[in-house]
Amino acid sequence: MTRPYIPSKADDPSTRIWFDTSPRHLAGPGDPRHVTQALRAAGWKSYSDPDFPHVVLASSDYRHTLVLEPTPDSFASWWRIGTQGWTDRWHASFGGNTPAEIIAGFTDALLLPTPEGEPDLWPTLQAAGWTYERDERGNERACHPDGITIMERSATLTNDWFSWTAEVALPTGLGGHNRLWHAYFDDRTPRHLLAGFATALADPAPVSRGHYDVPHSHLVTQVEHGPQGEQLAAAHEARLKAIRSAALKARRSTAPSTRPAPIPAAQPVSAARSR
Repeated sequence: MTRPYIPSKADDPSTRIWFDTSPRHLAGPGDPRHVTQALRAAGWKSYSDPDFPHVVLASSDYRHTLVLEPTPDSFASWWRIGTQGWTDRWHASFGGNTPAEIIAGFTDALLLPTPEGEPDLWPTLQAAGWTYERDERGNERACHPDGITIMERSATLTNDWFSWTAEVALPTGLGGHNRLWHAYFDDRTPRHLLAGFATALADPAPVSRGHYDVPHSHLVTQVEHGPQGEQLAAAHEARLKAIRSAALKARRSTAPSTRPAPIPAAQPVSAARSR
């Protein structure tokens, strides 16, 4: 049976004209498959209900899960990522307008071996021109030069339990703010994942978006000279191929050897008795 052509964004990237869009943190959500297909390429399995508008993925060892559930409120936590069980438990969430390329900085780091030590993410943001400050309570905050984008680690007012947030909030002109997107991480989130997120957030490279696929077109610059259709599809497939190869290599390096241990040669009875 031939599949009928039904106009859908699932047919992208070949069905539209793409624009290099910058800055990336204001470019809107983009294609979620930049995240989900990368996890699938690394061996994550889908447990989604095909009759419900969501994506549910779990790592092969069931330790990590990702849930993508769109809601009418784009600021709400569409993306939820975390661990199962009670040991080393952590969770993170991202609003609907969070660019997929920035979320991928976090999830791609999840697919890599855990590095030794804890990387410091603040120098990455400072090198990109962000201002950094720390107060006497240990609260830390970095602000983008645009003045509307921040990342911070802060304690609650009642105790010293810290959490991480990143946010883009647009001033309303009346002293208030409208949030474009928001990300949350509890303080147990591995630092190399936060560093991957910060690196993607500060990356000056543009991202590909359709002309009308940005939430606030006056905040971004779009140039119709970037890669198109087949080029974008080829780049995405190359990304998935690299992830599959890395995941296979990691599984091979950690797989136990199936070769049986050598059996010691039997000693002559007379030699054993002489001892």
